[in-house]
This record gives sequence, structure tokens and C-alpha cells, in this order.
Amino acid sequence: MNLIDKAKKTPSTPTTNAPSLYDIQIHSLDGKPIDLAAFKGKKLLFVNVASECGFTKQYKDLQKLSDSYPTELVVIGSPCNQFGKQEPGDAQDIQTFCERNFGVTFLLTEKIDVKGSKQHPLYKWLTSKELNGKKKSSVKWNFQKYLVDDSGKLIDYYYSITTPLSSKITKHL
Repeated sequence: MNLIDKAKKTPSTPTTNAPSLYDIQIHSLDGKPIDLAAFKGKKLLFVNVASECGFTKQYKDLQKLSDSYPTELVVIGSPCNQFGKQEPGDAQDIQTFCERNFGVTFLLTEKIDVKGSKQHPLYKWLTSKELNGKKKSSVKWNFQKYLVDDSGKLIDYYYSITTPLSSKITKHL
């Protein structure tokens, strides 16, 4: 049974029994499990990232955001190669690129699909109103952002053109 099926009780029933964001399993770029529940009490900003995109310079502002709100926010980047094949590297390539060019120290996940038939459960939750209880969306391009509150509820999502330091995001921090 998939996440959406678990969230559905009946077609007219609200999503009060939807699976929690904190139950989703994902791994870090170096293959270690990430316990999302360890971040309860902090807001989470999920961003699908790519090394060869016109928005790649946002890594710098994502790091700045992470550094500016260390007790309030956890930034989590998820490398994805689905948009223009702009993340072709393996885990080591991605890690080296991010550290060398942008000083990235925030959490990077394994390379995942954020849409389509192989969409990772994290992005199924982020993009499905049935699961997140707030909004339906689709990931349009690299560096789309999803902000989750300190109790695991979706606040909103922001397209790539919204910079990480935009007041649309920082007003929630």
C-alpha cells in the first residue's frame, strides 16, 4: 500500500490519518539513514537541488539561511537529475561540488526523483494534499522549495524564482 492509499479512508474523509512526514525514510548523500523525527521542533526547508542549473547559485543563500537560523531551521537539499539532466554527478561529485563552490554544510540527501513514477515518498508527501493536508503541487524545476513547520505540517511551497532569503520564506522563521 502506498502513502496516498494509506492517507485515504474514504473519498469524503479528511486526511486526519495521513502518514507523518517524520515517518518517511530517506538517506543522506553518503548513504546513512536520516531520521526526520530528529528535527521535530524545527522548521524544515526541502529543496530539490542541481549542480548545473541557472539557479545553482542559490546554494550560497541556502547555506546563509541555514547559518542564520541554526536553532529554528534545517535546510535539506535533495539532488535530482530530472530537470534538464542538470545533476549528472554521483554522490561524491555532488558533495565535492557543493563544498568547494558554495561551502555547503547543510544536509544533502541521496539523489532522488521528485516527480513521476519513481517519485520519492518524501516528495509524494510534499506534493500531495491527501498526505500533507494543505496543498497539492508539482515540482516544476530545480530549486523549488517546501517549508514545513516545527510540528511537521506543510506551510507552503515556493518556485525556483523565490530566493532562499526571500521574505516569503523568512517571515515564517
